[in-house]
Amino acid sequence: MTRHVIIDTDPGLDDAIAILFALGCGQFDVLGLTSVAGNIGIERTTANAASLVRLMNAKLPVARGAAQPLRRPGINEAAIHGSDGLGGVVLPQAEQAPLPDAVAWMAATLKDYPLGSIAILALGPLTNLAALIEKHPEVAARIGRIIAMGGAIHEKGNVGPHSEFNFASDPEALQVVLDAALDLTVIPLDVTRKVRVDASYIESLGRSPHGAVAEHLLRAYFHDGRESRPLHDPCVMLYALAPEIFGTEPMRLAVDLVVDPGAVRIDAHGRPAKVAMAVDTERALALLQTGFVSRP
Repeated sequence: MTRHVIIDTDPGLDDAIAILFALGCGQFDVLGLTSVAGNIGIERTTANAASLVRLMNAKLPVARGAAQPLRRPGINEAAIHGSDGLGGVVLPQAEQAPLPDAVAWMAATLKDYPLGSIAILALGPLTNLAALIEKHPEVAARIGRIIAMGGAIHEKGNVGPHSEFNFASDPEALQVVLDAALDLTVIPLDVTRKVRVDASYIESLGRSPHGAVAEHLLRAYFHDGRESRPLHDPCVMLYALAPEIFGTEPMRLAVDLVVDPGAVRIDAHGRPAKVAMAVDTERALALLQTGFVSRP
């Protein structure tokens, strides 16, 4: 299984948990992080990504990506993630400026590694990937696989009636990625809403320095008094490590670009993807805990 990974992200509270897990579990060769505007705007998501890398003392590049979707305005999620994207949790500032062009960095990195050896773990809108495909199709074809959190199949959406935030933020980018016919696995709300944490679980994470930060981030995620919260983006990392925990189905997906932008539906004439539709929640949460026990 491919373990060289690029994390494409818009941190974001649950993105931050996913990134801390990936950098702390010792199971990934993270080549770098690319930012996308997504949750809170490109300046903040880039700074947050760099701060998470600094927190983990990881010597990794962070590359600034798309500041807006391909063809429409973005969606702001400050109400959930806070104006800083991290619910007020303070992280160390990065020591180095981010690289200026995520797409150029991704293209150069994909050329440097063997064909099919790099997976993209996509935690936000797919704008950077779509731009890579449009600008460098021959390089994008070198991607081993893409695991993307997004969409809703049978679940209700969290932006529109059937649309989920990541896909709704840039539905045209999703269309480009689907049309590219790469090895794509989608982790939709149908699965991520089943992987939920409560207060007692959160307390179990604070046994390492980065686990303590994860605990603070998750407490901020509960800002509205809810009893549990779904861990959307960490499911991407968990699937990458242990796909056997999930049940996937081959589907053909079509994207709504007009009525409920970003909504996906099963369509015989749609584009093929693997879609996670089931998860062993207990095993998923147990695996997540292992990434916060100690530093690798």
